[in-house]
Amino acid sequence: MTYKEATEYLFSQIPAFERQGASGYKPGLGTAIALDNWLGNPHRAYRCIHVAGTNGKGSVSNLIAATLQAAGYRVGLFTSPHLVDFRERIRVDGQMIAKRTVSRFVERWLQSGLGCEPSFFELTTALAFEHFKKQQVDFAVIEVGLGGRLDCSNIITPMLSVITNISIDHTQFLGNTLAQIASEKAGIIKDEVPVVVGDASQPEVRKVMEETALAHHSPIIIANDSPLVMGSVKNTDGGFSIFATGYDDTLVCQLGGDYQVANVNTVLHAIEILKKSGVKIRKTAVKNALAHVCQLTGFMGRWMVIGKKPTVICDAGHNAGAWKIQSKQLQELECDKLHMVLGFSADKDINTVLGMMPKDAIYYFTQAQSARSLKAEALRALGAEHGLKGEAYPVALNAYQAAMRAAKPNDAVFVGGSFYVLGDLFKQLKK
Repeated sequence: MTYKEATEYLFSQIPAFERQGASGYKPGLGTAIALDNWLGNPHRAYRCIHVAGTNGKGSVSNLIAATLQAAGYRVGLFTSPHLVDFRERIRVDGQMIAKRTVSRFVERWLQSGLGCEPSFFELTTALAFEHFKKQQVDFAVIEVGLGGRLDCSNIITPMLSVITNISIDHTQFLGNTLAQIASEKAGIIKDEVPVVVGDASQPEVRKVMEETALAHHSPIIIANDSPLVMGSVKNTDGGFSIFATGYDDTLVCQLGGDYQVANVNTVLHAIEILKKSGVKIRKTAVKNALAHVCQLTGFMGRWMVIGKKPTVICDAGHNAGAWKIQSKQLQELECDKLHMVLGFSADKDINTVLGMMPKDAIYYFTQAQSARSLKAEALRALGAEHGLKGEAYPVALNAYQAAMRAAKPNDAVFVGGSFYVLGDLFKQLKK
């Protein structure tokens, strides 16, 4: 089996939430446990950090992984979704899993006769856990796919759980209230395992997190209660200079986006707990990790500046919680005119997000080549209801090219709304 054949099987022959939506989502741990037993429980061969949350879990996962790498450890990183190549999801010290490893795993699965029907994410998670064992990692940073309690990654018992924040998203699976969603995310809290919660400023979220931690006898830190980040300044290259308790030197964070300041605060608390658990992490490693996270882990798609004159920014923020911060930052951009290339998955709270958009921008409504995407013309019509003016482009590359043709050197072009829109665009630009 070739790598192309293997990924085509993964993408098309088994249920995949990212492609199908609700029909591709399989909650529960039974199949994950069966796969794990088939492989000999590989996740028990290394220490894990488990990361959940509505927004920021990708950034936090990559920053923790980068810190452990910079401290000299061998680190596995499992994240989702990918933007261009399936192998982005499974990395060791920033290096993507080999194509042959993927194809051999799928071959073995097809020949296993195990008798269960895993989803795309269940099979991918099993592949990641086994790969990390074979690569003899010291640590694996595991990002939750969806929710927490019933996510197939939740078969692990980590040394640290991290829950970044809670806002309304995936209501068809996780519930319609913050308390219900918080309860699902808090499902990753394990007995006597420390947990860092990045933001529990909503009373109902705090109640769920504190009660769940208490029930599991798990030490809990709520990062925004005792911030380690005392201030920040935006850098001209799009990142931040961060002033943090316990660090004499300024920490420079490579990642842009105002939301990254809260993510860094969460990560610094996580690092302190890891150090108390005996993990040796020098301050120089933290400094190096924040400054070079993209090079260390291959991280992409978060307030990512890919062009100048005009400034071109890509960000995968895709729900109301993310856009509450992102829309404010867009309106603060120093540019003559803002051009917005936007596409969303149809199951998002699109009306709420569109209500946050700057009214004076020019819009290029588009869609990803995915059944989950809202059609570009339907998005244009919704945008018009919110006073957003623009045209519809069924192909992301065409929308981007139209924006680039219209933009002048002092303008800014933003591309986002969906991981899948960014993925489609990056694939086309790579060609």
